[in-house]
Amino acid sequence: MARAWYFKSTPDGLPTLDNVALADLPHQDLGPSQIRVRNAYLSVDPYMRGRMTTVKSYVPGFEVDQPMTGGAVGEVIESTAEGYAVGDKVMHMNGWRDEAIVDIAGGGAPTDPQKLPPLNIPIQTFLHNLGLTGATAYMGLMKTASAKPGDIVFVSAAAGAVGSAVVQIAKKKGMTVIGSAGGAAKCEWVRSLGADACVDYKAGNLLEQLSAAAPNGIDVYFDNVGGDHLDAAFALARDYARFAICGMIDKYNEADQGHEFKYILRSIPARINMRGFIFTDYAEFMPEFLAEVAPLVLSGDMKMQETVHEGLDTTFDAFLGLFSGANTGKMLVRI
Repeated sequence: MARAWYFKSTPDGLPTLDNVALADLPHQDLGPSQIRVRNAYLSVDPYMRGRMTTVKSYVPGFEVDQPMTGGAVGEVIESTAEGYAVGDKVMHMNGWRDEAIVDIAGGGAPTDPQKLPPLNIPIQTFLHNLGLTGATAYMGLMKTASAKPGDIVFVSAAAGAVGSAVVQIAKKKGMTVIGSAGGAAKCEWVRSLGADACVDYKAGNLLEQLSAAAPNGIDVYFDNVGGDHLDAAFALARDYARFAICGMIDKYNEADQGHEFKYILRSIPARINMRGFIFTDYAEFMPEFLAEVAPLVLSGDMKMQETVHEGLDTTFDAFLGLFSGANTGKMLVRI
């Protein structure tokens, strides 16, 4: 019997097991143009916290008493869909379960199921550097922030899945890169990816550390954190700096609490361009992303560290770990 995580109630602050439940999925026969997938890896991502609220966002919220969803990769074990055969590997958005029925609509949207090419790489790579994670990093850096060679780039949460991809893409494009991460080990890994410097936000005053690492200021800020990281970027922004706002995990569990920005007035004299984005804003550039990034991944020039939890039962723990910094690189669940 297949099992899935169900959403039960809206959390107040950090989600708990009272808000979710792991339960059996009722059996369902395949209809026309559907595939049954045995999931191999599940992706848990910070944006999923926003789906646990009633606040309107760019992705629909989880429905109470319904299975939760998210990125997954696996193998087709049954098919009524043209072009999909048993044994095919696919990426889809029916995660948070060990077995999924996936509709093949054929619309070609970035969130549609994708048959994976037979490349000699681990299947879970399509959940990070060759998937949503890598695309988010590339689109935010190159399209939203219009980053260019010679720019000084500050990346928060640089040891995370998106941040570590940004570091590597920026360095390949000839930029100076300063990351932030929590702890000496994570900072060491960020520097091993090519970052020119990494500030440890757990080791002292963030703004002082960033000022020392970027004495000439920054041209681009890739924000995954918000809060004091965003404020430090305001403080050090050079004229016409560009901020790509990807996430603000610092406040995802404190949505009703504001943050005081000491240096936001810098946005006026520095003429800062700050823009939020999601990778689907740039769906037309997916071929460009794949052409640029796939060769780096296939050659081993672009790396990802994986933090892997074992078994469907651990999915919620993996998700909570995102908010305590328990992951280096991509957080995954292996079924």
